Amino acid sequence: MLQVGLFITPVAYAFAVIFLTMQVPASTISPVQDDAFRSVLGQSLWIIVGSMVAFLVSQMVDVVVFWMLRRRTGGRFLWMRATGSTAVSQLIDTFVVMGIGFWLPGKLTTADYIRVSASNYTYKFAIALATTPLLYLIHAAVDKYLGKAEAHHLVEEAVEAEVERTEEKALEEALKGKG
Repeated sequence: MLQVGLFITPVAYAFAVIFLTMQVPASTISPVQDDAFRSVLGQSLWIIVGSMVAFLVSQMVDVVVFWMLRRRTGGRFLWMRATGSTAVSQLIDTFVVMGIGFWLPGKLTTADYIRVSASNYTYKFAIALATTPLLYLIHAAVDKYLGKAEAHHLVEEAVEAEVERTEEKALEEALKGKG
């Protein structure tokens, strides 16, 4: 939740500042007319909203896919969990940002939206694949620093805590539905 707050707060502030700035008419001596100013900054508002929605949705999807893959692989295949969850969440992130930021306001046709989004996703996916060896290097360094047994123990503790938290939340939701 802290991660979301750290992202949303400055972005919401930027949105508010841009929106308020657009409400002030240009000075008579300004070379930039109100329409041009609103056109550029108005587009920024769409991009900000698209980024916020994409971040929230894709982060949730990333976590769910990561943990689903972890359960199915029994904790093995780190590369599959990390790259798989990133591949899915980045696909959603890319299409949501482009959709809200450019397609909805009519800056891109549907064909261009799909083409540009697919192209952007291809780059993101390539970077996810290229960083997989780095993930293994960091994992090995943590194992070496903490010792493999201690690193494994900490991971299992985190998994148990997450499972407990998830079960408690599910129970709370079920009780809300009955009350």
